Parts: sequence; structure tokens; C-alpha cells
Amino acid sequence: MRVSRVQAAENRQTVINVASRLFRSRGFDGIGLKDLMKGAGLTQGAFYKQFASKEDLAAQASGRALESASRRWSAAAAANPKDPLAAVIAFYLSAEHREEKMDGCPIVALGSDAARQGSDVKASFEAGIRQYIELLSSWVGDADAEEPSGRAMAILSTMVGAVVLSRAVNDERLSKQFLQAAAQSVLTGSRVSHAQQGPCNVDGARNDADSARRQARRSRRRCKPKNIV
Repeated sequence: MRVSRVQAAENRQTVINVASRLFRSRGFDGIGLKDLMKGAGLTQGAFYKQFASKEDLAAQASGRALESASRRWSAAAAANPKDPLAAVIAFYLSAEHREEKMDGCPIVALGSDAARQGSDVKASFEAGIRQYIELLSSWVGDADAEEPSGRAMAILSTMVGAVVLSRAVNDERLSKQFLQAAAQSVLTGSRVSHAQQGPCNVDGARNDADSARRQARRSRRRCKPKNIV
């Protein structure tokens, strides 16, 4: 049966959506075309009518995953406009996000894989990373800088690294400590950078993190993506 152009376009988007989740769960090399297409409800034979190669799909799926992640950050920030950084920290550095292998941050899930991919996949990741940095810069007061904000880059590196480490260990207590230490470090650093006088209040930063986590729990259903990202 011949597929219409409209249906073919819908099928392409379905494949990209499904691949964006399956790649995060299993890695670029951890799943073949047959299983990718099966996950989208299509046959492997339809793949090359839609994509030039698996790397082409990987680039498209990476872009889709990173766009979804950026929207999730924006949604969390909108739920707490008085302190958007704390709101994003609360959901990103949480045990719930740590467990979101298919829907979580693609940089955490696929960053090391992306380093071994071609230029198209890296370009998708670079665009997504720059979007993260742009959002963070707007929250730490560096939005007008010509170069990427050093503070925003440091915060992103801390956040991503903490989730990677929290996923890499068996010890639940240690896993949570990585997340909590990163949250406290980022929020304390943010308070220091904005302080006009006196030393930073570490307890205040910790309270900010606790408050933001409570806010995130109330709004998580609105921020969390649907089954297909």
C-alpha cells in the first residue's frame, strides 16, 4: 500500500521521537535499525526512505531530545519565576531525574557517545548545549555577554557531572550525595556572585534548594514530557 506524503512525514517524526528516547536509554550503538523502527511501529525497509543513514537519524533524534530538554527547563523556570535557577536545579539534580533514562537529559545519557559520533551529531549537541548555557546565563546575570558565560558553563558542567556520577554508582546514599552536593554548590555559588556585601549564607543556599525541590514536586507533572518526547 502506497503511503501518502502526509503519512510519510508523520512516520518520520514518529521515528525521530521514538529514537530520541531509545538512544537515551540504550546509546547510539546499543540499538539497531530493526529495533528502532519496530519501536516506531514501522518496518526496517521504510528507514532509508526517511533517513540517509543511522547517523542522520542520530543527529535528528539528538536535536529533538535537546529541544525537549530545553523546553522542560523553561517550564520549570516559569513555574518559579522568582528563582528559576533553583527551580531547574531542584528537578535536574533530583533522584527522579536520575532515574529517567529514556526522558532525562540527553547530555547525561549520550554525552560520551556523542564524542565518538560524526560532525552532524556533535552539531546537534553543540546547539543544545549552547541553549542550556543561554538559559543559565539569563538566570545568573550574564545574558548580555558576547562570549558564553563562564559561570553558566561551570554550573552546567557541575549539573551534568553530578547526574552522571549519581547514575554510575550502586550506593543509593552516595548517589544522592552527589546530587545534593552539586545543588548546594551551584546555589551557594549563585548567592556569592549576587551578594553585594558580607559572606555567603550556606544555610540559606541549602534552604533555597529545599524550597525549590518542594516547588518542583508540585509542578513536576506539568514539566515532565509525555511518553513520546
